Amino acid sequence: MDWGPVLLSFEIAAFATFFAAILGVAVAALLANFRFFGRDLVEVLFTAPLVMPPTVLGYYVLVVLGRRSFLGRAFEELSGTSIVFTKVGAVVAAVIGALPLVVKSVRTALEETDPTLVLAARTLGATAFRAFLTIQLPLACRGIAAALMLAFARSMGDFGVTFMVAGDIPGETQTAALAIYDAIQAQREEDAKLTIAIVTGIVIVLLYIVGKLTTRERRT
Repeated sequence: MDWGPVLLSFEIAAFATFFAAILGVAVAALLANFRFFGRDLVEVLFTAPLVMPPTVLGYYVLVVLGRRSFLGRAFEELSGTSIVFTKVGAVVAAVIGALPLVVKSVRTALEETDPTLVLAARTLGATAFRAFLTIQLPLACRGIAAALMLAFARSMGDFGVTFMVAGDIPGETQTAALAIYDAIQAQREEDAKLTIAIVTGIVIVLLYIVGKLTTRERRT
């Protein structure tokens, strides 16, 4: 068995989880703590990838970040490489799949924190941002950790958007999900079964930990 696709999936999932955490926590905090015009639209936009077909999402990414787009050309001029059909594209695809899970889960965790503690901090002179960092965020840490594990698991298993945006290039963008597809297409069932078993085991462990974290959070 070639461990390259599995290790690449780990690498892409780690980067994707990192970027999804930064953007997702910020958006979740905005949605949980503020009322503003267009709030519902922002929520819809960040939730849509959960239900949209991967081919539709992949098309949008190609339009926005492809080599013919402004962002794609600007990135290529700065970095010397394109976004599509590279490892960067695979990370972008994984972020798109993971971000809705982070936003929804973290928002729920933030909204379930005791608002009186945040108000108490504000009355003692803390700014809204400081109260968020020192009170609300620590109280929601279990829910945030669970959200990031879900994001990691989702990033490892992405197929459709990754295939459209990053392609299926062995040694470059071929993740475990794509390697399984290729192995089945080539009738290499033993390789496919082993990779499937590894990915399934990782996902089950992550979901078990997520269950423990969220159960403890409810009990507290």
